[in-house]
Amino acid sequence: MRYPHPDLNTLPDDIKARILAVQEKAGFIPNVFLALARRPAEWRAFFAYHDALMDKEGGRLSKGDREMIVTTTSAANQCLYCVVAHGALLRIYEKKPLVADQVAVNFRKADITPRQQAMLAFAMKVCTASHEVNDADFATLHAHGFDDEDCWDIAAITAFFGLSNRMASFANMLPNPEFYLLGRLPKPAKVA
Repeated sequence: MRYPHPDLNTLPDDIKARILAVQEKAGFIPNVFLALARRPAEWRAFFAYHDALMDKEGGRLSKGDREMIVTTTSAANQCLYCVVAHGALLRIYEKKPLVADQVAVNFRKADITPRQQAMLAFAMKVCTASHEVNDADFATLHAHGFDDEDCWDIAAITAFFGLSNRMASFANMLPNPEFYLLGRLPKPAKVA
């Protein structure tokens, strides 16, 4: 980590409350929350856009689809933090322990649906050659049941995480160890 995390107790109340809520739910504080908190105005803007994209109601993209886009394009951008962190969320949402590793390495050979293949092919084009996106790309997505708003969502998630990938990589943000095991093994049965 190139930039030290700020002390949680020195952060503005709204940021501290959100971080503590995440810690309560996850059992740990994902490093991105503290790493970006060194600049509160940017933290708020980042997480507002993140939430608008990733927690959006409606549309045809599931939470698993959204995390699949992040994991695949973050791998293309060589962002260790986002591949590991969002890969963990992908495993949890899809309930498939192998899918995150598969899409991070080569989504074309992953155990995913043709619809998801088309979605990721479009996301990768936006990620690596957005200037080449054309009407045929939209037609392909339409054939898989996506509408123009879904196409916007795929592109916006890809673009937003391009920013996130670059900030995480430049700052040498490392994934929390907890992310590596999330969603890989079934949760132990609760004792009654």
